[in-house]
Amino acid sequence: MKIMLVSVIVLLTGLGVVAQTTSDRPNSPTAASVSGTSLMTAAQFQALLSKPADYRLSYGTDANQFGELRVPSGIGPHPVAVLIHGGCWRAEYAKLGELGPMGDALKAKGIATWNIEYRRLGQAGGGWPGTYLDVGRGVDYLRSIAVQNHLDLSRVIVVGHSAGGHLAMWVAARPRLPKNSLIYLRDPLPVRGVIDLAGIADMAAFIPFEKSCGTAVVEQMLGGTPAEVPEYYAQTSAIRMLPLGVRQTLIWGRRDQVFPISLGEKYVQTAEHAGDPVRRVSIPEAGHFEIANPFSAAWPTVEGEILSLLAKRP
Repeated sequence: MKIMLVSVIVLLTGLGVVAQTTSDRPNSPTAASVSGTSLMTAAQFQALLSKPADYRLSYGTDANQFGELRVPSGIGPHPVAVLIHGGCWRAEYAKLGELGPMGDALKAKGIATWNIEYRRLGQAGGGWPGTYLDVGRGVDYLRSIAVQNHLDLSRVIVVGHSAGGHLAMWVAARPRLPKNSLIYLRDPLPVRGVIDLAGIADMAAFIPFEKSCGTAVVEQMLGGTPAEVPEYYAQTSAIRMLPLGVRQTLIWGRRDQVFPISLGEKYVQTAEHAGDPVRRVSIPEAGHFEIANPFSAAWPTVEGEILSLLAKRP
């Protein structure tokens, strides 16, 4: 027990966090939403409770260009996890509130979170190029709020779930965009690494499985098929932009029935071949939503990977 306690203290000290009070910890959901052997549903995931964010800040003029900032107690500087929600890139499916519980959990560990909203399919400007421009600008907006909120911009990672995992991987890849790309932004904020929670790194490869999103969502997102707009697929798929040059951890539930784990396995093999530092973590009894649920049995594994990426370096 003493050895375990010392290990935890060393890890948290290396991260540069402080202990949080009970009031900083996330609310617990009802037992029915996280227990039992059946997989968590989207409705159960979206019903998880969270505390209000500390700040809601706009990074643009559109109603969907904003983020929610949670800042731990203490003087900082605080490491930052940018959170990007999923939902098949469709406005009708999800919004940033579903990652609020994750933001609460990370705040309780001394990590600031910047949970960004963005324009999605079904909204003016959603899809190519607007969704990607929103995400890029949302991440870069951290420069504007870092000083007053004591954020450590040398320790920024991106955590994305599902379709948000795709966008998180793209954030890490975007420094490799050609300058003539419609989604190129000058001087993107460097990130230390990415936690991809069952997200897609190859848009073309996902097309055979997109029925899980209820429609031809990839073609809608990018404005055509791979044959019609090949450059858009190349500029949004991390697998086509390797090497990324940052640490990448892909976490998947072995029982995922939404985004097949085989897509993650293929990416890891390709990234390793390109020389990137990449890890694949599979959680045997988890599905698509458990890995983003801080009340689930899968969360300690996910949290550990986040802490590892953000730990202070010698």
